[in-house]
Amino acid sequence: MADSSTLVSETGRSLLADSSALDSKIIETSKENVFRAAVLDAEAEEMPQIETRVVLVQEAGKREELLKALEEIKMPYIKTDTIEELGDSDCPEFETIFVVSDFQAPIFSNLCKADCRVIGPPVVLHCAQKGEPLPFSCRPLYCASMLNLVLCFTGFRKKDELVKLVTLVHHMGGIIRRDFSSKVTHLVANSTHGDKFRIAVSLGIPIVKAEWIYKAWEKRNEIDFSAADDDFRNQFKVPPFQDCMLSFLGFSDDEKANMEEMTEMQGGHYLPVGDERCTHLVVEESTVKDLPFEPLKKLYVVKQEWFWGSIQMDARAGESMYLFEKSESPDFKKSVSLLSLSTPNSNRKRRRLKETLAQLTRETDMSPFPPRKRPSAEHSLSIGSLLDISNTPESSTANGETPKSCARPSKNSTPLPLKQSARWQVAKELYQTESNYVDILTTIIQLFQVPLEKEGQLGGPILAQEEIKTIFGSIPDILDVHTKIKEDLEDLMINWTESKSIGDIILKYSKDLLKTYPPFVNFFEMSKETITRCEKQKPRFHAFLKINQAKPECGRQSLAELLIRPVQRLPSVALLLNDIKKHTAEENPDKITLERAIESLKEVMTHINEDKRKTEAQRQFFDVVYEVDGCPANLLSSHRSLVQRLETVALGDDLCDRGEQVTLFLFNDCLEIARKRHKVIGAFKSPHGHTRPPASLKHVVLMPLSQIKKVLDIRETEDCQKAFALVVRPPTELNNKLLSFQMTTEDPCKEDWLKMLCRQVANTICKADAENLIYVADPDSVEVNTKDMDSTLSRASRAIKKTSKKVTRAFSFSKTPKRALRRALMSHSATEGRSPSSTESYIGSRLTSTSSLAGVPSPSLVSLPSIFERRSHTLSRSTTHLV
Repeated sequence: MADSSTLVSETGRSLLADSSALDSKIIETSKENVFRAAVLDAEAEEMPQIETRVVLVQEAGKREELLKALEEIKMPYIKTDTIEELGDSDCPEFETIFVVSDFQAPIFSNLCKADCRVIGPPVVLHCAQKGEPLPFSCRPLYCASMLNLVLCFTGFRKKDELVKLVTLVHHMGGIIRRDFSSKVTHLVANSTHGDKFRIAVSLGIPIVKAEWIYKAWEKRNEIDFSAADDDFRNQFKVPPFQDCMLSFLGFSDDEKANMEEMTEMQGGHYLPVGDERCTHLVVEESTVKDLPFEPLKKLYVVKQEWFWGSIQMDARAGESMYLFEKSESPDFKKSVSLLSLSTPNSNRKRRRLKETLAQLTRETDMSPFPPRKRPSAEHSLSIGSLLDISNTPESSTANGETPKSCARPSKNSTPLPLKQSARWQVAKELYQTESNYVDILTTIIQLFQVPLEKEGQLGGPILAQEEIKTIFGSIPDILDVHTKIKEDLEDLMINWTESKSIGDIILKYSKDLLKTYPPFVNFFEMSKETITRCEKQKPRFHAFLKINQAKPECGRQSLAELLIRPVQRLPSVALLLNDIKKHTAEENPDKITLERAIESLKEVMTHINEDKRKTEAQRQFFDVVYEVDGCPANLLSSHRSLVQRLETVALGDDLCDRGEQVTLFLFNDCLEIARKRHKVIGAFKSPHGHTRPPASLKHVVLMPLSQIKKVLDIRETEDCQKAFALVVRPPTELNNKLLSFQMTTEDPCKEDWLKMLCRQVANTICKADAENLIYVADPDSVEVNTKDMDSTLSRASRAIKKTSKKVTRAFSFSKTPKRALRRALMSHSATEGRSPSSTESYIGSRLTSTSSLAGVPSPSLVSLPSIFERRSHTLSRSTTHLV
């Protein structure tokens, strides 16, 4: 049977009618005991029991797995090719269940007309897998992939198409409802208009296309498949802007381009402003005061919050909540102002206004506390329903817990001293900045963290819990500490005397600061990277930031800009404490306390910096481990740190092929050498959904720095540029080896790199004269050149060489013993007049294949004594003699 087949019911009853009555038995048996046999009461033991038998029709009787499955559930069965063979199919002593493989065959239609119980092979296999009896179903049931799903349809105008969809849903065990209710689990929509669509959006019910049903039917033979699986269902969800034509007014070119791109990503289309086909005009309300044309009645003129809110909810939001309202005309405002000025009491009102302004000015100058907010202003942050992006007092109190410091009013009714000292002024600034800082942290939590952590978000969670934890870190703990500091400072300022100790407040919470700040500051860069990555990869998070960052509580700052405040706060407090100390008299006891408080803050910041340095070093370690495939586990060590990374090209054939890209990782006691991978494996996906980039390098050797005997600074010539070499002696070798490289980056320069390398080598071998490890050599003396590194011919020859090696390995049916290879190498070297030891492989490198034995040995493998014997006249001209 073709997978793309669609079915039409041939029963007498209509499939479009509400199937609740017919589904009553299915609902009762499909919740937890759908595949469980009914248990008879004790009173019914005397009633005659009806035996259930299974009839395997045509192809179903030829499937061995079906026969085995029926035996496992102890169900008797018979095979038949035609219904006529069963003379007693209507016998009341038997409850006959027909198993049919093809629900499009004529025999299936005949069974449906006779109101027979028909099931598909997947149902039998599923029951055998679960160890349960066959289910009871009053309709033909092919599989259970939509079992317990209640579907409702909207927007379908063609009756034939709807009949096909309803039939397929019934065959997969689903239930259909004509009217939308709370029992509906999925809405199948062909349009984004109508009450059903709006209700489904408000309730967070998944809205899918009709293709979801067709694709689920194609997977009907998969026993463990479920159409409700999130990954499968999300492929067919109705995008927010389906059937929408959007235009944008009042936005900058970059913003408009971004919104147009997002529109197409979310299933919509965009048109120029004024196009009659447009369904929605999105307006930037801060720049557009009036529309340049009279909109049509069918056109929705909405604010940009509707656009970003729809993306955040993953469904089209209701337009009525975000309609753009025209500002009052200037003529109307002018008439109102003239009317107010012409009233008899206008002079009295102006005089009263002047007195009020003067009083407010005096209070602002004297009071160290900000003016008390309206009760409603304390709940101005919206963390309520995503359908309502506006700020309401109820939304912030009903959802999420606010830190206890956020709602406490300032106690600003205490009389203030008539004359303020300089110490008082700086203390007032410390309190005001602390109060502002607490407000910022509260904004971060209420406006961003709480909504992201809220359960039951429309469209599912915007971010994973691991990502939320990475972004916000210990912000709640920091807020709790600074809330207590703010309260103590507030009490101090209310009951101010010059002898009051400010330093004691800081010392009181110094341990808490030391506990809460390092976890956040150390991973602040990771927090910013997570925000940037999620904003690019997750449109809903991008829309969430757009909505909330535009609110006045953020002060036109992004989330990343708000999160940097904890990094800046402690240095700012230290500076203010220094200013208070300057204006504190010597005889004041707080002088010494302030000094101790400043020192404690310095210790906290020093500890933070030290922890940050250690954390960065650990991150660098793990970056190397993840980037280098096959990296030795012993590279990770508490005493080891990464000093420098250098990109080079190999100039010899010892560690890898000449011309191959090689990366050197210089640590304080070793050198990790890795080459570029020729074939990069796929990315690794963690259980939390984070995708780790694939390893781009292949481990070659991890060399202790004590094996480096000399560092050669090769002279710059026309044929040799930015080259250097290392003279190494592995513990298993008797002679020195030469490893030559060419630097491919400008930073660091060659001189700095060589000095850095020699310093680490000298520290490892406990020598003070690191400069004596550097020797200058001519390129000819060590047979090194870089002339052909970038040529096309050189790249082609390297490619041919790699291909020949692959072919050689492919056609090699037996491995040559290692000893035989060494004897061949030694004998070959002897015939060329070279030392046998000079051609031995460096530890960790590959053995030369049998096909390359006839080649000339690489110059970089030649031992230094033989070089000096053959090149003595050249070395005598060098400024430094190599020993």
